[in-house]
Amino acid sequence: MDGTLVDSTAGVVGAWHVFAQTYPGLDVQDILSSAHGVRTVENLRIYCGIEDPEEQEREAVRFEEAIVTSANQNGKSGIVPLPGVLSLMKEILPGAKGPNPSWAICTSATRKYAQAALSAAGITPPEIFVASEDVTKGKPAPDPYLLGAERCGVEPSRCLVVEDAPAGIKSGKAAGCKTLGLITSHTKEQVEAATPDFITKDLSSVTMKLSENGGVDVTIIVD
Repeated sequence: MDGTLVDSTAGVVGAWHVFAQTYPGLDVQDILSSAHGVRTVENLRIYCGIEDPEEQEREAVRFEEAIVTSANQNGKSGIVPLPGVLSLMKEILPGAKGPNPSWAICTSATRKYAQAALSAAGITPPEIFVASEDVTKGKPAPDPYLLGAERCGVEPSRCLVVEDAPAGIKSGKAAGCKTLGLITSHTKEQVEAATPDFITKDLSSVTMKLSENGGVDVTIIVD
């Protein structure tokens, strides 16, 4: 979601600076280079040393609230859709519901924050929506995408994972899906290092149309 469908960069940077006041010694730039695409609770364990699961959940809520607050304080219109997203979402929206949905969102964000972020960006969420709290192991483990495929009623090998974060690309590959890496939140070199099947700049270089067999036909313009 973040970095694929919506841009919340200003908010994420601001949130880590807020947390650096509570947890002295945080290297925000180092965190930003590796934390994207990983569940908030896991980033809090790794970088803030929070081991208690209940405390992780409480702080995750505070962190994601700080994203929204910071995004709205950085001279931007809060959390916004990335290029090409709204037209693409409009095209495939009819396939967002059952009995056999054509696509899903699998995010490392909590459900509360993800729904708020999508709403702010003007994106209607699909029926199949895998959030942080739905899995025990987050990205780069395959669990989020395995669950998304299962809930859509398809084999992972027939799925395309669209990701901007190396952790997410690795998650999709581990699940047995084809992967498309977007160069939105990381450098081309970082995305290439995760070895996705396809790479393009963002979703403005991708078209998706619902196919007659219930799937999605995808066309990718590669660099």
